[in-house]
Amino acid sequence: MKERSKVRLILEDGTEYHGKSFGATVAAAGEVVFNTAMTGYPESLTDPSYRGQILCLTYPLVGNYGAPGKSEENDLYRFYESASIHIAGLIVSDYSFEYSHWNASESLDEWISRNNIPGIFGIDTRALTKRIREKGAMLGKIEPEGTEISFYDPNKVNLVAEVSTREKKIYGTGKYRIILVDCGVKYNIIRNLLKRDTTIIRVPWDYDYHQEEYDGLFLSNGPGDPKMCTVTIDNIRRSFENGKPVFGICLGNQLMALASGADTYKLKYGHRSHNQPVIKVGTNKAYITSQNHGFAVDNKTLGKDWDPLFININDQTNEGMKHKTRPFFSTQFHPEASGGPTDTDYLFDEFIENIKNYLQSR
Repeated sequence: MKERSKVRLILEDGTEYHGKSFGATVAAAGEVVFNTAMTGYPESLTDPSYRGQILCLTYPLVGNYGAPGKSEENDLYRFYESASIHIAGLIVSDYSFEYSHWNASESLDEWISRNNIPGIFGIDTRALTKRIREKGAMLGKIEPEGTEISFYDPNKVNLVAEVSTREKKIYGTGKYRIILVDCGVKYNIIRNLLKRDTTIIRVPWDYDYHQEEYDGLFLSNGPGDPKMCTVTIDNIRRSFENGKPVFGICLGNQLMALASGADTYKLKYGHRSHNQPVIKVGTNKAYITSQNHGFAVDNKTLGKDWDPLFININDQTNEGMKHKTRPFFSTQFHPEASGGPTDTDYLFDEFIENIKNYLQSR
């Protein structure tokens, strides 16, 4: 085994953690966040919502099933959530240099190295996670020995513009035409919609889709502060006027809230895991959900025509909203999972049912 160079993780409060390097031996800066999931690092690393973030995986052993090969279905990579890695850097406790999986084509080390992403292992990720929980999400930087880099705040730039598609793309030939506003969409969202007899028209975040013929509007997940997406918010506000069904996920929930006149705010350290419990408002039904977000909708600012749809059981934050009389709804969590539980994927069926009802009423 080759000798691993020394590397340090520095937080903006001055705290330092020392470990060994894997992946690319380059410096990187961003916002340090943690995810408590036990599996699913290929999906997390390729999730555009992690753009500009240094990701700490709290599960102690990482890398033992390598990195999946690239195979396509419907012009989408089957085992990734986008076409590339989006994290700025990776933090793990114990890195497994041995890997084994039927679909592995290379090691995690080789995969992130090939994509110029630095990793650090051998640090106390429990102590790091505890510090973030107590102090809140912080800027940080990974510096291999002999390198330096300045802190960088990804929340001050429009990350959505970086990860959104640059041109209109069409998937499927199904009955129901859906405009998908790509703010950093995960591929499994597209897969779930395609299963339901749809044609997906994927458009850039700032595209004026009102010129298109469509039956329903989908607002995707994505990175950063939703208030950066002013053009998208204006387009959604216009869409409310035509009454066509709308479904938003994650950032889409926040954008819908802003378009309706409500407000959003930054969470102390966000929700990033596969086991976030939510309850459907007005029922005793609870669901375990996959989540990845650092901002949330302020329930107190929802307008008179809107209600919370789901509430987080841990901290009572907003996990979705719905219009009282029109077919508009959204969730802060990810019903498509990948990775995580699929308990709430029935919400895609509800969206399609809303479209059917809308078309029948015309």
